[in-house]
Amino acid sequence: MYKDPRTGHKVSIVNPHMSLGVAVHEVLEGLAEFPADTRMDRDLFALYESEWKKVTGKKGGFTSDTEEREFKARGTVMLEKVTGDPRFLINKCIKLKRDTMPCNFYLSEEHNIILNGLVDWIEYLPETDSLHIVDFKTGKVEEKDGSLQLPIYLLLCNALQKRKVTKASYWYLESDKLTEKELPDIDIARRDVLEVAMKVKEARDIAKREGPDKTFVCPQGAYDVVTRDGGCNSCRPYELIFARDPLAESVGVGGFSQDMYLMRK
Repeated sequence: MYKDPRTGHKVSIVNPHMSLGVAVHEVLEGLAEFPADTRMDRDLFALYESEWKKVTGKKGGFTSDTEEREFKARGTVMLEKVTGDPRFLINKCIKLKRDTMPCNFYLSEEHNIILNGLVDWIEYLPETDSLHIVDFKTGKVEEKDGSLQLPIYLLLCNALQKRKVTKASYWYLESDKLTEKELPDIDIARRDVLEVAMKVKEARDIAKREGPDKTFVCPQGAYDVVTRDGGCNSCRPYELIFARDPLAESVGVGGFSQDMYLMRK
Protein backbone atom coordinates (compact mmCIF):
# COMPACT_ATOMS: atom_id res chain seq x y z
CA MET A 1 0.00 0.00 0.00
CA TYR A 2 2.84 2.40 0.75
CA LYS A 3 3.77 4.55 -2.24
CA ASP A 4 5.98 7.60 -2.38
CA PRO A 5 3.67 10.38 -3.62
CA ARG A 6 6.63 12.01 -5.37
CA THR A 7 7.41 9.02 -7.59
CA GLY A 8 4.27 6.92 -7.43
CA HIS A 9 6.47 3.90 -6.68
CA LYS A 10 6.10 1.39 -3.92
CA VAL A 11 8.87 1.45 -1.33
CA SER A 12 11.25 -1.39 -0.48
CA ILE A 13 13.63 -1.37 2.49
CA VAL A 14 16.82 -3.36 1.99
CA ASN A 15 18.97 -4.91 4.73
CA PRO A 16 21.81 -7.45 4.91
CA HIS A 17 19.72 -10.22 6.44
CA MET A 18 17.13 -10.01 3.69
CA SER A 19 19.80 -9.88 0.96
CA LEU A 20 21.56 -12.96 2.34
CA GLY A 21 18.24 -14.79 2.44
CA VAL A 22 17.32 -13.80 -1.10
CA ALA A 23 20.66 -14.93 -2.57
CA VAL A 24 20.68 -18.32 -0.81
CA HIS A 25 16.99 -18.96 -1.49
CA GLU A 26 17.40 -18.21 -5.21
CA VAL A 27 20.18 -20.78 -5.46
CA LEU A 28 18.36 -23.55 -3.58
CA GLU A 29 14.86 -22.97 -4.92
CA GLY A 30 16.27 -22.87 -8.45
CA LEU A 31 17.35 -26.49 -8.07
CA ALA A 32 13.72 -27.57 -8.35
CA GLU A 33 13.92 -26.82 -12.09
CA PHE A 34 16.27 -29.80 -12.64
CA PRO A 35 15.67 -33.57 -12.51
CA ALA A 36 16.24 -35.06 -9.08
CA ASP A 37 19.05 -37.40 -10.19
CA THR A 38 21.16 -34.57 -11.70
CA ARG A 39 20.08 -31.71 -9.44
CA MET A 40 23.22 -31.61 -7.32
CA ASP A 41 25.48 -31.57 -10.40
CA ARG A 42 24.98 -27.80 -10.42
CA ASP A 43 27.80 -25.59 -9.16
CA LEU A 44 26.00 -23.98 -6.24
CA PHE A 45 28.86 -21.62 -5.51
CA ALA A 46 28.94 -20.24 -9.06
CA LEU A 47 25.18 -19.73 -8.86
CA TYR A 48 25.63 -17.99 -5.51
CA GLU A 49 28.22 -15.60 -6.96
CA SER A 50 25.78 -14.71 -9.72
CA GLU A 51 22.92 -14.09 -7.29
CA TRP A 52 25.14 -12.10 -4.94
CA LYS A 53 25.91 -9.57 -7.68
CA LYS A 54 22.24 -8.57 -7.51
CA VAL A 55 22.49 -7.60 -3.82
CA THR A 56 26.07 -6.35 -3.51
CA GLY A 57 26.85 -2.98 -1.94
CA LYS A 58 24.24 -0.50 -0.77
CA LYS A 59 21.50 -2.03 -2.92
CA GLY A 60 21.73 -5.03 -0.60
CA GLY A 61 21.67 -2.87 2.52
CA PHE A 62 25.40 -3.20 3.27
CA THR A 63 27.06 -0.17 4.82
CA SER A 64 30.66 -1.42 4.56
CA ASP A 65 32.77 -3.95 2.67
CA THR A 66 33.47 -5.73 5.96
CA GLU A 67 29.79 -6.18 6.70
CA GLU A 68 29.13 -7.51 3.20
CA ARG A 69 32.02 -10.00 3.38
CA GLU A 70 30.72 -11.34 6.69
CA PHE A 71 27.22 -11.92 5.37
CA LYS A 72 28.42 -13.37 2.09
CA ALA A 73 30.68 -15.80 3.97
CA ARG A 74 27.69 -16.98 6.02
CA GLY A 75 25.91 -17.90 2.80
CA THR A 76 28.94 -19.78 1.53
CA VAL A 77 29.03 -21.85 4.73
CA MET A 78 25.34 -22.68 4.32
CA LEU A 79 25.88 -23.92 0.78
CA GLU A 80 28.91 -25.96 1.86
CA LYS A 81 26.68 -27.78 4.34
CA VAL A 82 24.00 -28.31 1.68
CA THR A 83 26.49 -29.82 -0.77
CA GLY A 84 27.89 -32.02 2.01
CA ASP A 85 24.43 -33.37 2.83
CA PRO A 86 21.68 -32.27 0.44
CA ARG A 87 19.07 -34.26 2.37
CA PHE A 88 15.72 -34.22 0.50
CA LEU A 89 17.02 -31.99 -2.30
CA ILE A 90 17.96 -35.14 -4.22
CA ASN A 91 14.39 -36.47 -4.00
CA LYS A 92 11.46 -35.77 -6.25
CA CYS A 93 9.70 -32.47 -5.64
CA ILE A 94 6.74 -30.56 -7.01
CA LYS A 95 6.10 -26.90 -7.77
CA LEU A 96 2.78 -25.15 -7.37
CA LYS A 97 1.31 -23.68 -10.53
CA ARG A 98 1.74 -19.95 -10.99
CA ASP A 99 1.61 -17.31 -13.70
CA THR A 100 2.87 -13.73 -13.48
CA MET A 101 1.77 -13.59 -9.84
CA PRO A 102 2.98 -15.72 -6.93
CA CYS A 103 0.90 -18.83 -6.24
CA ASN A 104 -2.50 -17.62 -5.08
CA PHE A 105 -6.14 -18.44 -4.41
CA TYR A 106 -9.20 -16.74 -2.92
CA LEU A 107 -9.06 -17.04 0.84
CA SER A 108 -12.39 -15.23 0.95
CA GLU A 109 -14.34 -14.32 -2.18
CA GLU A 110 -16.92 -12.56 -0.01
CA HIS A 111 -14.30 -10.10 1.23
CA ASN A 112 -12.18 -10.19 -1.95
CA ILE A 113 -9.11 -11.48 -0.09
CA ILE A 114 -6.49 -13.34 -2.11
CA LEU A 115 -3.78 -15.30 -0.32
CA ASN A 116 -0.52 -15.61 -2.22
CA GLY A 117 2.95 -16.85 -1.49
CA LEU A 118 5.80 -19.11 -2.56
CA VAL A 119 6.65 -22.33 -0.74
CA ASP A 120 10.44 -22.79 -0.61
CA TRP A 121 10.42 -26.53 -1.29
CA ILE A 122 7.80 -29.26 -1.60
CA GLU A 123 9.18 -32.80 -1.38
CA TYR A 124 7.13 -35.63 -2.85
CA LEU A 125 6.83 -38.64 -0.52
CA PRO A 126 6.15 -41.66 -2.78
CA GLU A 127 5.52 -44.12 0.03
CA THR A 128 2.41 -42.18 1.08
CA ASP A 129 1.78 -40.23 -2.15
CA SER A 130 1.84 -37.09 -0.03
CA LEU A 131 3.90 -33.93 0.42
CA HIS A 132 6.51 -32.52 2.77
CA ILE A 133 6.68 -28.70 2.83
CA VAL A 134 10.03 -27.19 3.80
CA ASP A 135 10.97 -23.64 4.61
CA PHE A 136 14.63 -22.64 4.28
CA LYS A 137 15.86 -20.43 7.12
CA THR A 138 18.99 -18.31 6.74
CA GLY A 139 18.60 -16.39 10.01
CA LYS A 140 19.98 -17.39 13.38
CA VAL A 141 16.73 -17.03 15.33
CA GLU A 142 14.35 -19.98 15.20
CA GLU A 143 10.75 -19.46 14.11
CA LYS A 144 8.42 -18.86 17.04
CA ASP A 145 5.38 -20.98 17.79
CA GLY A 146 2.28 -19.29 16.49
CA SER A 147 3.91 -18.11 13.26
CA LEU A 148 1.50 -18.06 10.33
CA GLN A 149 4.11 -19.19 7.81
CA LEU A 150 3.34 -22.91 7.88
CA PRO A 151 -0.44 -22.35 8.01
CA ILE A 152 -0.15 -20.16 4.89
CA TYR A 153 1.98 -22.78 3.11
CA LEU A 154 -0.53 -25.49 4.08
CA LEU A 155 -3.45 -23.45 2.75
CA LEU A 156 -1.66 -22.79 -0.54
CA CYS A 157 -0.79 -26.46 -1.05
CA ASN A 158 -4.29 -27.57 -0.10
CA ALA A 159 -5.90 -25.14 -2.57
CA LEU A 160 -3.55 -25.52 -5.53
CA GLN A 161 -2.91 -29.27 -5.80
CA LYS A 162 -4.57 -32.56 -4.90
CA ARG A 163 -2.07 -34.42 -2.71
CA LYS A 164 -2.26 -34.19 1.06
CA VAL A 165 0.48 -32.45 3.05
CA THR A 166 1.62 -34.86 5.76
CA LYS A 167 4.86 -33.26 6.93
CA ALA A 168 6.34 -29.78 7.45
CA SER A 169 9.83 -28.70 8.45
CA TYR A 170 12.13 -25.73 8.90
CA TRP A 171 15.68 -26.18 7.62
CA TYR A 172 18.00 -23.84 9.53
CA LEU A 173 20.82 -23.73 7.00
CA GLU A 174 23.50 -22.12 9.13
CA SER A 175 23.30 -24.78 11.84
CA ASP A 176 22.15 -27.45 9.33
CA LYS A 177 19.28 -28.27 11.69
CA LEU A 178 16.12 -29.75 10.20
CA THR A 179 13.19 -29.24 12.57
CA GLU A 180 9.93 -31.00 11.89
CA LYS A 181 6.84 -29.09 13.00
CA GLU A 182 3.38 -30.33 13.82
CA LEU A 183 0.98 -29.52 11.01
CA PRO A 184 -1.87 -27.21 11.99
CA ASP A 185 -5.47 -28.26 11.46
CA ILE A 186 -6.52 -26.92 8.04
CA ASP A 187 -9.70 -25.28 9.38
CA ILE A 188 -7.85 -23.64 12.25
CA ALA A 189 -5.15 -22.48 9.83
CA ARG A 190 -7.78 -20.88 7.59
CA ARG A 191 -9.44 -19.22 10.58
CA ASP A 192 -6.18 -17.79 11.95
CA VAL A 193 -4.92 -16.50 8.59
CA LEU A 194 -8.32 -15.02 7.69
CA GLU A 195 -8.47 -13.24 11.05
CA VAL A 196 -5.22 -11.42 10.30
CA ALA A 197 -6.23 -10.80 6.68
CA MET A 198 -9.45 -9.14 7.84
CA LYS A 199 -7.46 -6.80 10.08
CA VAL A 200 -5.29 -5.85 7.10
CA LYS A 201 -8.40 -5.29 4.97
CA GLU A 202 -9.94 -3.09 7.66
CA ALA A 203 -6.76 -1.00 7.91
CA ARG A 204 -6.69 -0.58 4.12
CA ASP A 205 -10.35 0.42 4.04
CA ILE A 206 -9.80 3.02 6.76
CA ALA A 207 -6.76 4.37 4.95
CA LYS A 208 -8.68 4.72 1.68
CA ARG A 209 -11.41 6.67 3.43
CA GLU A 210 -8.81 9.07 4.86
CA GLY A 211 -7.99 10.35 1.39
CA PRO A 212 -5.18 10.18 -1.18
CA ASP A 213 -2.40 10.02 1.43
CA LYS A 214 -3.67 6.59 2.56
CA THR A 215 -2.72 7.22 6.18
CA PHE A 216 -2.49 4.12 8.37
CA VAL A 217 -3.02 4.26 12.10
CA CYS A 218 -0.28 2.44 14.02
CA PRO A 219 -1.61 0.49 17.04
CA GLN A 220 1.52 1.56 18.95
CA GLY A 221 0.96 5.27 18.42
CA ALA A 222 2.20 7.93 16.02
CA TYR A 223 5.87 8.39 15.15
CA ASP A 224 7.39 11.85 15.68
CA VAL A 225 9.77 12.59 12.79
CA VAL A 226 11.28 15.52 14.71
CA THR A 227 12.20 13.73 17.93
CA ARG A 228 12.47 10.33 16.20
CA ASP A 229 10.37 8.87 18.98
CA GLY A 230 7.24 6.69 19.15
CA GLY A 231 5.66 4.43 16.62
CA CYS A 232 6.87 0.89 15.98
CA ASN A 233 9.75 -0.79 14.18
CA SER A 234 7.52 -1.58 11.18
CA CYS A 235 6.20 1.96 10.66
CA ARG A 236 9.32 3.94 11.56
CA PRO A 237 11.36 3.30 8.39
CA TYR A 238 8.53 4.49 6.16
CA GLU A 239 8.02 7.63 8.24
CA LEU A 240 11.74 8.40 7.87
CA ILE A 241 11.60 7.85 4.12
CA PHE A 242 8.62 10.14 3.57
CA ALA A 243 10.14 12.79 5.83
CA ARG A 244 13.33 12.64 3.71
CA ASP A 245 15.28 11.96 6.89
CA PRO A 246 19.03 11.40 6.24
CA LEU A 247 18.77 8.07 8.07
CA ALA A 248 16.86 6.79 5.04
CA GLU A 249 19.22 6.64 2.06
CA SER A 250 17.91 6.04 -1.45
CA VAL A 251 19.90 3.30 -3.21
CA GLY A 252 18.05 3.19 -6.51
CA VAL A 253 15.07 1.51 -8.13
CA GLY A 254 14.65 -2.24 -7.86
CA GLY A 255 12.44 -4.86 -9.44
CA PHE A 256 8.82 -3.94 -10.17
CA SER A 257 9.86 -0.25 -10.10
CA GLN A 258 10.25 -0.13 -6.33
CA ASP A 259 12.15 2.71 -4.69
CA MET A 260 14.82 1.02 -2.57
CA TYR A 261 16.07 2.49 0.70
CA LEU A 262 18.80 1.63 3.15
CA MET A 263 18.11 2.53 6.78
CA ARG A 264 21.17 3.89 8.55
CA LYS A 265 21.55 3.36 12.27
